[in-house]
Amino acid sequence: MQIYLPIAEVSLNIVVLLAIGGGVGLLSGLFGVGGGFLMTPLLIFIGVPPAVAVATQSNQVVAASVSGVLAHWSRDNVDFKMGGVLLGGGILGSSVGVLVFSLLKRFGQIDLVIAIAYVVTLGSIGTIMAIESINALRKVRRRQGAPTKLHQHNWAQGLPFKMRFRKSRLYISAIVPIAIGFVVGIMSAIMGVGGAFLMVPAMIYLLGMPTSIVIGTSLFQIIFVQAYVTILQSAQNQTVDLLLALILTLGGVVGAQYGGRWGARLPAEQLRLLMALVVLIVAGGLLYELVAMPRELYAVITLGGPL
Repeated sequence: MQIYLPIAEVSLNIVVLLAIGGGVGLLSGLFGVGGGFLMTPLLIFIGVPPAVAVATQSNQVVAASVSGVLAHWSRDNVDFKMGGVLLGGGILGSSVGVLVFSLLKRFGQIDLVIAIAYVVTLGSIGTIMAIESINALRKVRRRQGAPTKLHQHNWAQGLPFKMRFRKSRLYISAIVPIAIGFVVGIMSAIMGVGGAFLMVPAMIYLLGMPTSIVIGTSLFQIIFVQAYVTILQSAQNQTVDLLLALILTLGGVVGAQYGGRWGARLPAEQLRLLMALVVLIVAGGLLYELVAMPRELYAVITLGGPL
């Protein structure tokens, strides 16, 4: 069941690719993430060049996110106004990110930068989320059903240019969601991620949004940012493998539907803890790849033609 991928220039098992797409799609619907933080490392592990993995899996993220949004929209858990504000920052950030990606690719440092960025970012975010989730679970047990505030007030809510988001029941400055979208847009271009592993905790802890609304809104923003990044990567860097993207998409759409249904049955605190564990596992795998002895100690490459 081997299939040759023309842009990646490798032959891979189509069953394995479908399984990866389905598994990541399941996580997309379950946690409200695009799944890129997991898809890119898995593709690298099975032999896809990092630059191609980053650019190509954006297609799968788009498809899985669309499927996930439909599942959450049916339960009225999407704040489209907040998603639009996040999207504005995301488009700006992804434009900058693709430019940086092109420069790193030109200097031959893109593979190393991608790996290090994943280890540092995922390790930090996963640790913070795990600690916050454990603390939240402890508070829930202590209060035993006592009423709690919808969100905590913080410094971000004192900034100017305030907007009202009725679905999320918030009246906050538009600067914060735009900034969050900008940072996530840069990460989407360089790391090939939807950025929800950063966006979801930021929307919960900085913006104070309800967790049930965060998941669907995050997926809504991811759709358009990742579609934009895919177009830029294809036009500027020629690193999008459409055949690989199609196979991953087929598995991802199916998996996202099941994830959306299962996610509705789990408490918010448990969902956050599960996501934190998944993020830490992926970071650990990438760290091992960085420090472990490579299978081939030497490699010969040609620049500008055959030697």
